[in-house]
Amino acid sequence: MKKIIFLSVFTAAAFIGQAQIKFGIKAGANFSKFSGEDAKIEGLSPKFRTGFAGGGFVNIGLNEMFSVQPEVLYSMEGTTYKQSGDKPATYKTDYINIPVLVQYNNPSGFYAETGPQIGFLTSAKIGYDGNSADIKEGFKNINFSWGLGVGYKLSNGLGIGARYNLGLTKIADNDDANIKIGGFHVGLSYTFGAGKE
Repeated sequence: MKKIIFLSVFTAAAFIGQAQIKFGIKAGANFSKFSGEDAKIEGLSPKFRTGFAGGGFVNIGLNEMFSVQPEVLYSMEGTTYKQSGDKPATYKTDYINIPVLVQYNNPSGFYAETGPQIGFLTSAKIGYDGNSADIKEGFKNINFSWGLGVGYKLSNGLGIGARYNLGLTKIADNDDANIKIGGFHVGLSYTFGAGKE
């Protein structure tokens, strides 16, 4: 067993040593909302909340076409409810998200990506007419989702991308409430050392 473990660690170390590793930063806008059978409130359907998302990533090149990209992102999510003529009520659920994505990289610069994401709830508030109340106790601390995205990378390190995050787990602390969260993200990125082989 020890030989197998040693061989596995040695192989992984050798693989990582040969992999092309690059670091980067990214930022953009989220368009998220609640979904599910119990997402409606008094007959009102949830609408998108616009928020900021940004952080850093590591791109690990496996070969010329495929790479793995773990990220750590601060993500402002939630949803908005609005009745005609009334001011909106906004649920603000902010997360630290850690997606791990497999990317297919085309030589032209276009890429496609997919992978799981775990989110750690940092705050949950409801805001209405300038007032805010903490409702974190009503939400689970961890959320799982699945990401699907496309984008384009320039040789100078700049990139643009769009991603859809599909909520997989219920976010309300009450398991009987079928409420999930998902949405779109669009943003810019910069990869340090891009173009240097």
